[in-house]
Amino acid sequence: MIVEDERVTAITEHGSVPEDGILKDFGTHFVLPGLVDTHIHINEPGRADWEGFETATRAAAAGGYTCLVDMPLNSIPATNNVDALKEKRAAAQSKALVDYAFWGGAVAGNAASLKPLAQAGVRGFKAFLVPSGVAEFEMLDEAGLREAMPIIAETGLPFLVHAELPHALMKATGNPRQYSYYLASRPDVAELQAIRLLIDLVREYRCRVHIVHLATSHALGDLRAARAEGLPITVETCPHYLYFTAESIPDGATQFKCAPPIRAGFNRDALWNALRDGDIDLIATDHSPSTPDLKQMETGNFQTAWGGIASVSLALSAIWSKARQQDISMFEVARWMSEKPAALAGVTNKGSIKIGLEADLAVFDPDRSWHVTTDHMHFRNKISPYIGERFTGQVKATFLRGELVYEDGCFPLSPIGRECKVEKI
Repeated sequence: MIVEDERVTAITEHGSVPEDGILKDFGTHFVLPGLVDTHIHINEPGRADWEGFETATRAAAAGGYTCLVDMPLNSIPATNNVDALKEKRAAAQSKALVDYAFWGGAVAGNAASLKPLAQAGVRGFKAFLVPSGVAEFEMLDEAGLREAMPIIAETGLPFLVHAELPHALMKATGNPRQYSYYLASRPDVAELQAIRLLIDLVREYRCRVHIVHLATSHALGDLRAARAEGLPITVETCPHYLYFTAESIPDGATQFKCAPPIRAGFNRDALWNALRDGDIDLIATDHSPSTPDLKQMETGNFQTAWGGIASVSLALSAIWSKARQQDISMFEVARWMSEKPAALAGVTNKGSIKIGLEADLAVFDPDRSWHVTTDHMHFRNKISPYIGERFTGQVKATFLRGELVYEDGCFPLSPIGRECKVEKI
Protein backbone atom coordinates (compact mmCIF):
# COMPACT_ATOMS: atom_id res chain seq x y z
CA MET A 1 0.00 0.00 0.00
CA ILE A 2 1.04 3.62 -0.44
CA VAL A 3 0.54 6.15 2.36
CA GLU A 4 0.54 9.91 1.77
CA ASP A 5 -0.71 12.77 3.95
CA GLU A 6 -1.94 10.41 6.70
CA ARG A 7 -4.11 8.27 4.42
CA VAL A 8 -3.91 5.19 2.26
CA THR A 9 -3.72 6.47 -1.31
CA ALA A 10 -3.15 3.20 -3.18
CA ILE A 11 -3.00 -0.54 -2.61
CA THR A 12 -0.42 -2.05 -4.95
CA GLU A 13 1.47 -5.25 -5.66
CA HIS A 14 4.72 -5.79 -3.75
CA GLY A 15 7.51 -3.67 -5.15
CA SER A 16 5.31 -1.06 -6.82
CA VAL A 17 6.69 1.88 -4.87
CA PRO A 18 7.03 5.50 -6.07
CA GLU A 19 10.62 6.57 -6.73
CA ASP A 20 10.60 9.03 -3.84
CA GLY A 21 8.84 6.60 -1.47
CA ILE A 22 10.25 4.79 1.58
CA LEU A 23 9.69 1.04 1.45
CA LYS A 24 8.78 -0.85 4.62
CA ASP A 25 8.72 -4.62 4.21
CA PHE A 26 7.28 -6.66 7.08
CA GLY A 27 7.93 -10.04 5.55
CA THR A 28 5.48 -12.72 6.67
CA HIS A 29 3.94 -10.61 9.43
CA PHE A 30 0.29 -9.60 9.21
CA VAL A 31 -0.44 -5.95 8.45
CA LEU A 32 -3.80 -5.22 10.06
CA PRO A 33 -6.00 -2.14 10.28
CA GLY A 34 -5.29 -0.39 13.56
CA LEU A 35 -7.57 -1.80 16.23
CA VAL A 36 -10.45 0.24 17.68
CA ASP A 37 -11.44 -0.26 21.32
CA THR A 38 -14.93 0.98 22.09
CA HIS A 39 -14.89 -0.08 25.74
CA ILE A 40 -12.03 1.38 27.76
CA HIS A 41 -11.92 3.25 31.06
CA ILE A 42 -9.17 5.87 30.99
CA ASN A 43 -10.36 7.54 34.24
CA GLU A 44 -8.71 10.93 33.75
CA PRO A 45 -9.42 13.51 35.12
CA GLY A 46 -10.02 12.62 38.75
CA ARG A 47 -8.65 9.09 38.93
CA ALA A 48 -5.48 9.27 36.85
CA ASP A 49 -3.78 7.15 39.54
CA TRP A 50 -6.03 4.33 38.24
CA GLU A 51 -5.24 5.13 34.59
CA GLY A 52 -4.62 8.25 32.55
CA PHE A 53 -4.43 9.21 28.89
CA GLU A 54 -0.65 8.95 28.70
CA THR A 55 -0.40 5.41 30.05
CA ALA A 56 -3.63 4.09 28.52
CA THR A 57 -2.73 5.24 25.03
CA ARG A 58 0.84 3.92 25.27
CA ALA A 59 -0.55 0.54 26.28
CA ALA A 60 -3.05 0.76 23.44
CA ALA A 61 -0.34 1.47 20.87
CA ALA A 62 1.65 -1.51 22.17
CA GLY A 63 -1.47 -3.63 21.66
CA GLY A 64 -2.07 -2.51 18.06
CA TYR A 65 -4.87 -0.06 18.91
CA THR A 66 -5.01 3.29 17.13
CA CYS A 67 -8.36 4.57 18.41
CA LEU A 68 -9.98 4.40 21.86
CA VAL A 69 -13.53 5.40 22.72
CA ASP A 70 -13.46 6.33 26.39
CA MET A 71 -16.22 5.33 28.79
CA PRO A 72 -17.89 8.14 30.79
CA LEU A 73 -16.78 6.60 34.12
CA ASN A 74 -14.63 6.28 36.25
CA SER A 75 -13.31 9.80 35.81
CA ILE A 76 -14.31 12.65 38.10
CA PRO A 77 -16.46 14.27 36.95
CA ALA A 78 -18.15 11.53 34.98
CA THR A 79 -18.96 12.55 31.38
CA ASN A 80 -22.64 13.17 32.15
CA ASN A 81 -22.90 16.73 30.82
CA VAL A 82 -21.16 19.06 28.40
CA ASP A 83 -18.98 20.73 31.04
CA ALA A 84 -17.61 17.36 32.08
CA LEU A 85 -16.95 16.51 28.43
CA LYS A 86 -14.91 19.70 28.14
CA GLU A 87 -12.83 18.59 31.12
CA LYS A 88 -12.26 15.21 29.46
CA ARG A 89 -11.08 16.88 26.28
CA ALA A 90 -8.71 19.13 28.18
CA ALA A 91 -7.27 16.16 30.06
CA ALA A 92 -6.55 14.27 26.84
CA GLN A 93 -4.84 17.07 24.93
CA SER A 94 -1.11 16.58 24.36
CA LYS A 95 -1.10 13.29 26.30
CA ALA A 96 -2.61 10.75 23.91
CA LEU A 97 -0.37 8.62 21.72
CA VAL A 98 -3.34 7.30 19.70
CA ASP A 99 -6.61 8.85 18.58
CA TYR A 100 -9.68 8.89 20.81
CA ALA A 101 -13.35 9.74 21.15
CA PHE A 102 -15.85 9.80 24.00
CA TRP A 103 -19.08 8.15 25.11
CA GLY A 104 -21.48 10.20 27.23
CA GLY A 105 -23.21 8.98 30.35
CA ALA A 106 -26.94 8.28 30.72
CA VAL A 107 -27.59 8.35 34.47
CA ALA A 108 -30.44 9.03 36.82
CA GLY A 109 -31.54 12.64 36.42
CA ASN A 110 -29.49 13.73 33.39
CA ALA A 111 -32.04 13.29 30.58
CA ALA A 112 -31.84 17.01 29.80
CA SER A 113 -28.08 16.66 29.15
CA LEU A 114 -28.33 13.86 26.59
CA LYS A 115 -29.09 15.89 23.47
CA PRO A 116 -26.53 18.63 24.34
CA LEU A 117 -23.90 15.90 24.79
CA ALA A 118 -24.80 14.48 21.39
CA GLN A 119 -24.52 17.94 19.84
CA ALA A 120 -21.14 18.39 21.55
CA GLY A 121 -19.73 15.29 19.86
CA VAL A 122 -20.05 12.19 22.04
CA ARG A 123 -20.33 8.98 20.02
CA GLY A 124 -23.23 7.58 22.00
CA PHE A 125 -24.27 6.90 25.59
CA LYS A 126 -23.51 4.39 28.32
CA ALA A 127 -25.77 3.31 31.20
CA PHE A 128 -25.68 0.80 34.04
CA LEU A 129 -28.73 -1.17 35.14
CA VAL A 130 -26.95 -2.12 38.39
CA PRO A 131 -24.82 0.07 40.68
CA SER A 132 -21.69 1.07 38.78
CA GLY A 133 -19.34 1.00 41.75
CA VAL A 134 -18.76 4.77 41.78
CA ALA A 135 -21.10 7.34 43.31
CA GLU A 136 -20.86 9.84 40.44
CA PHE A 137 -22.39 7.42 37.91
CA GLU A 138 -25.87 6.42 39.04
CA MET A 139 -27.68 3.45 37.54
CA LEU A 140 -30.89 3.67 35.51
CA ASP A 141 -34.00 1.72 36.46
CA GLU A 142 -36.78 0.96 33.98
CA ALA A 143 -38.34 4.40 34.47
CA GLY A 144 -34.96 5.98 33.75
CA LEU A 145 -34.57 3.89 30.62
CA ARG A 146 -38.00 4.97 29.43
CA GLU A 147 -37.00 8.61 29.92
CA ALA A 148 -33.63 8.30 28.20
CA MET A 149 -34.31 5.96 25.29
CA PRO A 150 -36.63 8.15 23.18
CA ILE A 151 -34.17 11.04 23.50
CA ILE A 152 -31.22 8.84 22.48
CA ALA A 153 -33.29 7.35 19.66
CA GLU A 154 -33.86 10.84 18.31
CA THR A 155 -30.09 11.45 18.15
CA GLY A 156 -29.54 8.22 16.21
CA LEU A 157 -26.56 7.37 18.42
CA PRO A 158 -26.03 3.97 20.06
CA PHE A 159 -27.03 3.34 23.67
CA LEU A 160 -24.49 1.09 25.38
CA VAL A 161 -25.87 -0.77 28.38
CA HIS A 162 -24.32 -2.78 31.20
CA ALA A 163 -27.04 -5.41 31.27
CA GLU A 164 -27.55 -6.93 34.71
CA LEU A 165 -30.60 -6.37 36.92
CA PRO A 166 -30.05 -5.75 40.64
CA HIS A 167 -32.98 -7.82 41.90
CA ALA A 168 -31.48 -10.90 40.23
CA LEU A 169 -28.13 -10.56 41.99
CA MET A 170 -27.61 -12.93 44.91
CA LYS A 171 -26.15 -12.47 48.37
CA ALA A 172 -22.93 -14.43 48.38
CA THR A 173 -22.28 -17.01 51.06
CA GLY A 174 -19.22 -19.06 51.95
CA ASN A 175 -15.54 -18.23 51.62
CA PRO A 176 -14.97 -14.85 49.91
CA ARG A 177 -11.52 -16.00 48.74
CA GLN A 178 -13.12 -18.61 46.47
CA TYR A 179 -14.10 -17.52 42.97
CA SER A 180 -17.23 -19.67 43.17
CA TYR A 181 -18.37 -17.37 45.98
CA TYR A 182 -18.30 -14.36 43.67
CA LEU A 183 -19.62 -16.20 40.62
CA ALA A 184 -22.73 -17.33 42.50
CA SER A 185 -23.53 -13.74 43.43
CA ARG A 186 -23.93 -12.67 39.78
CA PRO A 187 -25.88 -15.47 38.09
CA ASP A 188 -26.62 -15.72 34.36
CA VAL A 189 -30.23 -14.80 35.00
CA ALA A 190 -29.21 -11.26 36.01
CA GLU A 191 -27.90 -10.71 32.49
CA LEU A 192 -30.73 -12.61 30.84
CA GLN A 193 -33.51 -10.63 32.52
CA ALA A 194 -31.80 -7.30 31.78
CA ILE A 195 -31.41 -8.19 28.11
CA ARG A 196 -35.03 -9.26 27.85
CA LEU A 197 -36.09 -5.91 29.34
CA LEU A 198 -33.93 -4.05 26.84
CA ILE A 199 -35.32 -6.03 23.92
CA ASP A 200 -38.85 -5.06 24.95
CA LEU A 201 -37.86 -1.39 25.21
CA VAL A 202 -36.03 -1.41 21.89
CA ARG A 203 -39.17 -2.80 20.31
CA GLU A 204 -41.11 0.11 21.82
CA TYR A 205 -38.67 3.00 21.25
CA ARG A 206 -36.54 1.76 18.30
CA CYS A 207 -33.43 3.03 20.10
CA ARG A 208 -30.11 1.56 18.92
CA VAL A 209 -28.96 -0.55 21.87
CA HIS A 210 -25.54 -2.14 22.24
CA ILE A 211 -25.07 -4.81 24.91
CA VAL A 212 -21.62 -4.36 26.42
CA HIS A 213 -19.44 -7.21 27.74
CA LEU A 214 -21.86 -10.08 27.22
CA ALA A 215 -20.71 -12.86 29.54
CA THR A 216 -23.59 -15.34 29.47
CA SER A 217 -24.40 -17.59 26.55
CA HIS A 218 -27.94 -18.06 27.93
CA ALA A 219 -29.01 -14.75 26.36
CA LEU A 220 -27.89 -15.64 22.84
CA GLY A 221 -31.23 -17.15 21.80
CA ASP A 222 -33.18 -14.05 22.83
CA LEU A 223 -30.68 -11.78 21.11
CA ARG A 224 -30.72 -13.87 17.94
CA ALA A 225 -34.52 -13.71 17.79
CA ALA A 226 -34.58 -9.96 18.44
CA ARG A 227 -32.08 -9.29 15.67
CA ALA A 228 -33.98 -11.56 13.28
CA GLU A 229 -37.01 -9.40 14.04
CA GLY A 230 -35.04 -6.41 12.80
CA LEU A 231 -34.51 -4.74 16.16
CA PRO A 232 -31.44 -2.46 16.23
CA ILE A 233 -29.39 -4.39 18.80
CA THR A 234 -25.66 -5.10 18.67
CA VAL A 235 -23.54 -7.12 21.07
CA GLU A 236 -19.94 -7.26 22.26
CA THR A 237 -17.95 -9.65 24.38
CA CYS A 238 -14.47 -9.29 25.86
CA PRO A 239 -11.12 -11.09 25.70
CA HIS A 240 -11.34 -12.36 29.28
CA TYR A 241 -14.63 -14.15 28.59
CA LEU A 242 -13.09 -15.77 25.50
CA TYR A 243 -9.78 -16.72 27.14
CA PHE A 244 -10.40 -17.76 30.77
CA THR A 245 -12.88 -20.11 32.45
CA ALA A 246 -14.34 -20.01 35.94
CA GLU A 247 -12.98 -23.48 36.70
CA SER A 248 -9.38 -22.30 36.22
CA ILE A 249 -9.46 -19.27 38.56
CA PRO A 250 -7.47 -19.90 41.77
CA ASP A 251 -8.60 -18.96 45.26
CA GLY A 252 -7.75 -15.38 46.15
CA ALA A 253 -6.96 -14.40 42.53
CA THR A 254 -8.90 -11.13 42.57
CA GLN A 255 -7.15 -9.96 39.39
CA PHE A 256 -9.81 -12.08 37.64
CA LYS A 257 -12.76 -10.23 39.17
CA CYS A 258 -15.00 -8.40 36.71
CA ALA A 259 -18.72 -7.81 36.23
CA PRO A 260 -20.41 -9.72 34.76
CA PRO A 261 -18.11 -12.54 35.90
CA ILE A 262 -16.04 -14.97 33.87
CA ARG A 263 -18.22 -18.06 33.56
CA ALA A 264 -17.76 -21.79 32.88
CA GLY A 265 -15.85 -23.40 30.03
CA PHE A 266 -18.96 -24.44 28.10
CA ASN A 267 -20.05 -20.79 28.21
CA ARG A 268 -16.72 -19.64 26.75
CA ASP A 269 -17.12 -22.11 23.89
CA ALA A 270 -20.64 -20.84 23.20
CA LEU A 271 -19.40 -17.23 23.01
CA TRP A 272 -16.79 -18.22 20.42
CA ASN A 273 -19.48 -19.99 18.40
CA ALA A 274 -21.67 -16.89 18.60
CA LEU A 275 -18.86 -14.75 17.23
CA ARG A 276 -18.38 -17.15 14.33
CA ASP A 277 -22.13 -17.21 13.66
CA GLY A 278 -22.50 -13.40 13.78
CA ASP A 279 -24.65 -13.38 16.93
CA ILE A 280 -21.95 -11.33 18.68
CA ASP A 281 -20.69 -8.39 16.63
CA LEU A 282 -17.39 -7.38 18.14
CA ILE A 283 -14.72 -7.75 20.80
CA ALA A 284 -13.89 -4.83 23.12
CA THR A 285 -11.44 -4.95 26.00
CA ASP A 286 -13.40 -3.39 28.88
CA HIS A 287 -9.96 -2.29 30.09
CA SER A 288 -10.94 -1.28 33.62
CA PRO A 289 -7.88 -0.83 35.82
CA SER A 290 -7.60 0.39 39.39
CA THR A 291 -4.92 0.92 42.01
CA PRO A 292 -3.44 -2.21 43.65
CA ASP A 293 -5.12 -1.59 47.01
CA LEU A 294 -8.57 -1.70 45.39
CA LYS A 295 -7.87 -5.10 43.82
CA GLN A 296 -7.31 -6.54 47.32
CA MET A 297 -4.46 -8.71 46.09
CA GLU A 298 -3.12 -9.24 49.61
CA THR A 299 -6.40 -10.40 51.14
CA GLY A 300 -7.74 -12.15 48.03
CA ASN A 301 -11.26 -11.11 49.03
CA PHE A 302 -13.57 -11.30 46.00
CA GLN A 303 -16.35 -9.51 47.87
CA THR A 304 -14.42 -6.32 48.53
CA ALA A 305 -12.06 -6.24 45.53
CA TRP A 306 -12.62 -3.83 42.64
CA GLY A 307 -14.10 -5.53 39.59
CA GLY A 308 -12.18 -4.78 36.45
CA ILE A 309 -9.57 -6.37 34.18
CA ALA A 310 -6.68 -4.54 32.54
CA SER A 311 -5.73 -5.86 29.11
CA VAL A 312 -5.53 -3.25 26.35
CA SER A 313 -1.87 -3.97 25.49
CA LEU A 314 -2.50 -7.74 25.49
CA ALA A 315 -5.95 -8.24 23.97
CA LEU A 316 -5.01 -9.02 20.37
CA SER A 317 -2.46 -11.63 21.39
CA ALA A 318 -4.92 -13.22 23.81
CA ILE A 319 -7.63 -13.45 21.17
CA TRP A 320 -5.31 -14.72 18.44
CA SER A 321 -3.86 -17.37 20.77
CA LYS A 322 -7.33 -18.89 21.14
CA ALA A 323 -8.65 -18.10 17.65
CA ARG A 324 -5.85 -19.90 15.82
CA GLN A 325 -6.55 -23.04 17.86
CA GLN A 326 -10.04 -23.02 16.32
CA ASP A 327 -8.93 -22.29 12.75
CA ILE A 328 -10.39 -18.79 12.91
CA SER A 329 -8.64 -16.46 10.47
CA MET A 330 -7.01 -13.16 11.29
CA PHE A 331 -9.46 -11.58 8.82
CA GLU A 332 -12.26 -12.43 11.26
CA VAL A 333 -10.29 -11.22 14.28
CA ALA A 334 -9.57 -7.90 12.56
CA ARG A 335 -13.26 -7.53 11.70
CA TRP A 336 -14.26 -8.11 15.34
CA MET A 337 -11.58 -5.82 16.78
CA SER A 338 -11.34 -3.04 14.19
CA GLU A 339 -14.05 -2.82 11.54
CA LYS A 340 -17.06 -3.55 13.75
CA PRO A 341 -16.03 -1.34 16.71
CA ALA A 342 -15.30 1.54 14.32
CA ALA A 343 -18.78 1.14 12.85
CA LEU A 344 -20.38 1.11 16.31
CA ALA A 345 -18.74 4.40 17.24
CA GLY A 346 -19.24 6.01 13.84
CA VAL A 347 -15.48 6.35 13.30
CA THR A 348 -15.77 6.33 9.53
CA ASN A 349 -12.13 7.07 8.69
CA LYS A 350 -10.70 4.04 10.52
CA GLY A 351 -11.35 0.32 10.92
CA SER A 352 -10.20 -0.97 7.52
CA ILE A 353 -7.31 -0.75 5.10
CA LYS A 354 -8.93 1.06 2.21
CA ILE A 355 -8.02 3.87 -0.13
CA GLY A 356 -9.00 7.19 1.45
CA LEU A 357 -9.05 5.98 5.05
CA GLU A 358 -6.45 6.99 7.60
CA ALA A 359 -3.31 4.86 7.52
CA ASP A 360 -3.76 3.24 10.92
CA LEU A 361 -1.89 -0.06 10.87
CA ALA A 362 -0.76 -2.79 13.24
CA VAL A 363 2.07 -5.15 12.31
CA PHE A 364 1.57 -8.54 13.97
CA ASP A 365 3.84 -11.58 14.11
CA PRO A 366 1.32 -14.45 14.18
CA ASP A 367 3.81 -17.13 15.24
CA ARG A 368 5.78 -15.40 18.00
CA SER A 369 5.51 -17.40 21.26
CA TRP A 370 6.03 -15.44 24.48
CA HIS A 371 5.26 -15.32 28.19
CA VAL A 372 3.40 -12.28 29.53
CA THR A 373 5.28 -10.23 32.11
CA THR A 374 4.66 -6.79 33.57
CA ASP A 375 7.13 -5.38 31.03
CA HIS A 376 4.56 -6.03 28.28
CA MET A 377 1.72 -4.07 29.87
CA HIS A 378 2.54 -0.35 29.65
CA PHE A 379 -0.67 0.64 31.47
CA ARG A 380 -0.26 2.37 34.82
CA ASN A 381 -0.94 -0.40 37.35
CA LYS A 382 0.67 -3.72 36.41
CA ILE A 383 -2.16 -5.99 37.55
CA SER A 384 -3.72 -8.45 35.12
CA PRO A 385 -4.87 -12.09 35.06
CA TYR A 386 -2.78 -12.54 31.91
CA ILE A 387 0.55 -12.34 33.78
CA GLY A 388 2.38 -15.63 33.25
CA GLU A 389 0.23 -16.73 30.30
CA ARG A 390 1.95 -17.97 27.14
CA PHE A 391 0.63 -16.25 24.03
CA THR A 392 1.14 -16.98 20.37
CA GLY A 393 1.30 -13.81 18.28
CA GLN A 394 2.66 -10.39 19.15
CA VAL A 395 2.29 -6.81 17.95
CA LYS A 396 5.59 -5.64 16.48
CA ALA A 397 4.70 -2.12 15.33
CA THR A 398 1.78 0.31 15.26
CA PHE A 399 1.30 3.23 12.87
CA LEU A 400 -1.12 6.09 13.53
CA ARG A 401 -2.05 7.97 10.38
CA GLY A 402 1.16 6.68 8.81
CA GLU A 403 3.43 7.63 11.72
CA LEU A 404 5.24 4.95 13.72
CA VAL A 405 4.05 5.22 17.35
CA TYR A 406 5.21 1.82 18.65
CA GLU A 407 7.90 -0.66 17.66
CA ASP A 408 9.23 -3.63 19.67
CA GLY A 409 8.70 -2.11 23.10
CA CYS A 410 9.68 1.45 22.12
CA PHE A 411 7.60 4.58 21.56
CA PRO A 412 9.53 6.76 19.10
CA LEU A 413 7.22 9.80 19.00
CA SER A 414 5.76 12.33 21.38
CA PRO A 415 1.96 12.05 21.73
CA ILE A 416 0.24 12.78 18.40
CA GLY A 417 -3.24 11.44 19.21
CA ARG A 418 -6.24 13.63 18.55
CA GLU A 419 -9.98 13.41 18.95
CA CYS A 420 -11.91 11.79 16.14
CA LYS A 421 -14.37 14.52 15.25
CA VAL A 422 -18.01 13.93 14.44
CA GLU A 423 -20.54 16.06 12.61
CA LYS A 424 -22.84 18.06 14.84
CA ILE A 425 -26.31 16.57 15.36
